[in-house]
Amino acid sequence: MEELIALRELLQTGNLSSALLMIDEMEEMSKKDILNQIRSYSIILLLHLIKQKAENRTTRSWEVSIRNSTLEIQDLNARPNSKGNYLNNQELRESLDSGFRQAINQASLEVNEGRYDVCELEKIVDKQEICDRAMMIISSQRDLD
Repeated sequence: MEELIALRELLQTGNLSSALLMIDEMEEMSKKDILNQIRSYSIILLLHLIKQKAENRTTRSWEVSIRNSTLEIQDLNARPNSKGNYLNNQELRESLDSGFRQAINQASLEVNEGRYDVCELEKIVDKQEICDRAMMIISSQRDLD
């Protein structure tokens, strides 16, 4: 809110160059927030895919979480006005890759009631396979809309 008040003052005083810089900063902050949200939902998606693979089973709760995380990623990634995306497929994949560490850390507490530490769990699940599956799910559900 403070930024909007400052922006109004800059515009009212005719300081357009500073106003434009402030708009650029606000756009960057907004984009960063969206990217952080995409990363958070990516971690949830990866967590449940890791659990499915490690336990060789699934639950309705995990399936719903996977679907909801996927829908949130798709919605957040879609630019409302330009019909494009904030992240292209390569950037989305990089986000999944970087979120994998947090997902497997959390999964080590949940898989088989915390039976495995991170190193053991990394031997059971393949990062590449999990991230590939996540990308496939995100892409295939996007095509269904």
